[in-house]
Amino acid sequence: MKRVKLILEDGTVFTGKSFGSEQSVAGEVVFYTAMVGYPESLTDPSYTGQILVSTYPMIGNYGVPADSKNDGINIHYESDKIHASGLIISDYSVEYSHWNAVKSLGDWLKENNVPGIFDIDTRALTKILREKGSMLGKIEFENDPIEFYDPNLENLVAIASIKEPITYGNGKYNVILVDCGTKNNIIRCLLNRGATVKRVPWDYDFTTEEYDGLFISNGPGDPAMCDITVKNIAKALSENKPVMGICLGNQLLALAAGAKTYKLKYGHRSHNQPVLLNNTNRCFITSQNHGYAIDNESLPSDWEILFQNVNDKTNEGIRHKTKPFFSTQFHPEAASGPVDTEFLFDEFIGNISKYKGE
Repeated sequence: MKRVKLILEDGTVFTGKSFGSEQSVAGEVVFYTAMVGYPESLTDPSYTGQILVSTYPMIGNYGVPADSKNDGINIHYESDKIHASGLIISDYSVEYSHWNAVKSLGDWLKENNVPGIFDIDTRALTKILREKGSMLGKIEFENDPIEFYDPNLENLVAIASIKEPITYGNGKYNVILVDCGTKNNIIRCLLNRGATVKRVPWDYDFTTEEYDGLFISNGPGDPAMCDITVKNIAKALSENKPVMGICLGNQLLALAAGAKTYKLKYGHRSHNQPVLLNNTNRCFITSQNHGYAIDNESLPSDWEILFQNVNDKTNEGIRHKTKPFFSTQFHPEAASGPVDTEFLFDEFIGNISKYKGE
């Protein structure tokens, strides 16, 4: 296992051992706090352009499941490939054991040309990121130099989104899913509730389509890059057809409504973020992965806050006061969990049922 360096933009250097692909990469270094779910996290399109740091010390102990599909959707992963640029961990478990494991994490990373480093003091690294915020960084092998790269300067949604429409299922409700980097479990949750899902590219003009409900997915990067999507959503808001958004979809819905967004210093990337249903004491534990948020003060008068983050009081969801439009900053479809808020998909399908007069 080769020695390899993680170099941060402030000059800090960590040296570890390679267990993945041996090629230098650069991106934004962020940390996530999940104890499990590394196959799901690595294949989450929202991590496009980012180098993941796992705060949980032991990774790889249950290997990686098979790349198998059902109804055209990967059963175990959140997309068809690894989207993260690299993985940084403390202790790599060379020996793995799980009933559905078919290969090691290291072998999987190598197959996908993604570098991985272990034997890194991830506690010290996380403290730096906690104090200074998300930082640019690079995984650099000897004799393979690379420049720093800021992925947020690119339209990452255009990279993560599909290129042509795909239809899943044959349910009674026709749902347009705007793919800004969607997770597979969003599709599964909709199919399980009787929807036919037409998944369309981020810049697809769905306003001429016949549909019962509009769903705006999660995705990477700055929502301001998605002006085409925002304009299409704004057209859809002129009707009363139900709308739901998740993560980036929350921000795009807000922009379409006339609100503003901003970049968070740290971002939220974990499986244990507490959020409050606004004006209640109901608290939910949620999974999150985003670097931008809605400016609550900019919400138009006919919109209101739906959820709020307990830790930093940032926005976690909005809804229209009279129309069936709502969105969440967190992931109700969370894979690998928690699933405390999956009932929000029932709310969305319920709104469609009411819209159709059932």
